[in-house]
Amino acid sequence: MDILNQAEAVFQFATEGMLITDNKGQIVKINPSAEQLFGYGPGELLGKEVEVLIPNTHQALHRNHRTEFFAHASPRRMGKGRDLFGQRKDGSAFPIEISLSPFQNSQGSFVIAFIIDITVRKQAEIHLREYNNRLEQEVEDRTLILKEAIQKLEHTKEELHHALQREMDLNRMKSNFISLASHEFRTPLATVLSSLSLVEKYADMQETVKRDKHISRIQSSVKHLNDILNDFLSVSKLEEGKVVCQPAWTSLSAVVQQVIPQMQEIAKQGQTFAVSYTIRPEVNTDQVYIDPALVRNILFNLLSNAIKYSPPQSAISLRAEISTSVLRIAIQDQGIGIPPEDQGHLFERFFRASNAGNIAGTGLGLHIVGSYVRLMNGGVSFNSQVNEGTEFIVEIPQPVAAPKPVAEPVD
Repeated sequence: MDILNQAEAVFQFATEGMLITDNKGQIVKINPSAEQLFGYGPGELLGKEVEVLIPNTHQALHRNHRTEFFAHASPRRMGKGRDLFGQRKDGSAFPIEISLSPFQNSQGSFVIAFIIDITVRKQAEIHLREYNNRLEQEVEDRTLILKEAIQKLEHTKEELHHALQREMDLNRMKSNFISLASHEFRTPLATVLSSLSLVEKYADMQETVKRDKHISRIQSSVKHLNDILNDFLSVSKLEEGKVVCQPAWTSLSAVVQQVIPQMQEIAKQGQTFAVSYTIRPEVNTDQVYIDPALVRNILFNLLSNAIKYSPPQSAISLRAEISTSVLRIAIQDQGIGIPPEDQGHLFERFFRASNAGNIAGTGLGLHIVGSYVRLMNGGVSFNSQVNEGTEFIVEIPQPVAAPKPVAEPVD
């Protein structure tokens, strides 16, 4: 068998579809595999345009591609990343893979096409893609479940941490309370008991001056005990959410005048109080939008601290500034000041500065002040130097659009 006969045998018996077209696109030779692939009988496609094997929607475009191919003929694989389809005799389309090889002979220019039906491969690719999508979705779902489980564990861990912290805080508070109660209650109770026995003694001896002196000591001690109990009660109400801010237009000078006389009663010898008001011209009134009960308590705590931690013969000032946007109250003393290392803890429950020494106190006053100021959406800050004094500044925002009452004079 010569070479030409061998080539013809390969062409006729190849399992791969093969056909030859001329430069006009007419099929001049086709093997049985290609005829079966497209559903045609033997010789039925000879002389027909190759576009008959291409879906109708692509036939016109293919003619342009065919012309361009013969103008720059070279072996190539068709498609370049896009899907190609053939059209059977019955009009059905199916995916194919095509390779082209041009050649010339004495009769003209021709191209041989090698055609493979890749339907099975495409179906396998679809199934593989669907399987990968399901697998990715399953991994994503399981990852999400795992992530949610981790988040729940983290949340539970955080809750346990907070619960443990609260338990530790509660135990510390209990210890602080017992320590404070035993210390703060012991002195005034001892004073009351000793003074009562002396009052009885002086009553029998009819020594009025000495008796009145001890009665005054009893009253002072009872007042001190009452103040301590009020502090504990205030903290308890704050923590239970029972303290509600009830703001109203109020004369600031009236609130201050209610507090100052109480402070003068407990002031040390020679301590003086200077009260001043700065009212902006656009305001022209001392009426401010505050909860008067909360502000009274704030002033009481800050002024009583100023008295407590300042020496006799010292000056304590209260300066109030009223503008359209904020009420600012500054209380300054000439006391022992607050050490820098203690300043970050000043508003914590039961905290007392390291230089407080034997000065009586529960460590709750400033905690109450801070809580009451926050209830009015305000803020409190301070400046302090050891042995020079401390200034506390309370700022309470004022509603810009709220109606202002008629101005009242400030005493």
